Amino acid sequence: MTAYLKLIRPHQWVKNLFIFVPAFFAHNLFDVNTLIPLILGFVSFSAVASSIYILNDYKDIATDKLHPEKRKRPLASGLASPSIALTLMVVLVFFGFGVSSMLPRMFSFILLLYFILNIGYSLGLKNISILDVLIVAFGFLLRAVSGGIVISIAISQWLIIMVFLLAIFLAIAKRRDDVKMYLLSGKSMRKSIAEYNLEFVNTSLSMLCGVIIVAYLMYTLSPDVQTRMNSDNIYLTTIFVIAGMLRYLQITFVENNSGSPTKILYSDKFIIFTILFWLLSFYIIIYLPHYIK
Repeated sequence: MTAYLKLIRPHQWVKNLFIFVPAFFAHNLFDVNTLIPLILGFVSFSAVASSIYILNDYKDIATDKLHPEKRKRPLASGLASPSIALTLMVVLVFFGFGVSSMLPRMFSFILLLYFILNIGYSLGLKNISILDVLIVAFGFLLRAVSGGIVISIAISQWLIIMVFLLAIFLAIAKRRDDVKMYLLSGKSMRKSIAEYNLEFVNTSLSMLCGVIIVAYLMYTLSPDVQTRMNSDNIYLTTIFVIAGMLRYLQITFVENNSGSPTKILYSDKFIIFTILFWLLSFYIIIYLPHYIK
């Protein structure tokens, strides 16, 4: 049972929290009428994402066995049966789309697009450099857009840009870990890694980091955003974005440990506290005045 629980990777469900992003920035996250459909959307995306993880692991059994970390995965290690894993994958797909049927039809369409795109990724698109990171980033964007659709909120252009850029940043940081492993062992764990090198990855990360910070700052200074949020002090939250980005660069360049963004999110205390203080600052600036009134 433990092996199959690991197979669906529940720790990766944190990525699906991007569904809550539009509601958070629209300062109605704690409305019950908003929260319930968002939770259903989260469950739906988590089930479908887990089915993709199973398919990806099934397709990569041979290469995962060569990887120092991935060889511990249930299918690569032999702890999980391939036939049972595929059955579980089908069950998760039906469950995920079943839950999505309780939400707006457009949500189901986006979930289907996510599913098809990631099947393509697992079956070979991940071997095409640049396209591989763009598909990963687009998956995060679809999560955020679906969150807006569930609660009928128009998503800001800045929010779309920031989510997409941040996702590309995290995906390329992960590719850096693959490049480093290739240089040390001479074994390529991804076919696309041959098209990457440290100079390209490092330059891309530095560029994206700067663009993300500028985009966030422009978002907080946007008159439309300030009017909608009833505050011109949102820019103060930028300090936590800068701190978080610098810490991630430090983990990537200094500690050479950027292989798993979710692992970093769960384990790095600096990142955790930065996110908590960022959320707290938003609560104080946006939510607290609303409740006081």
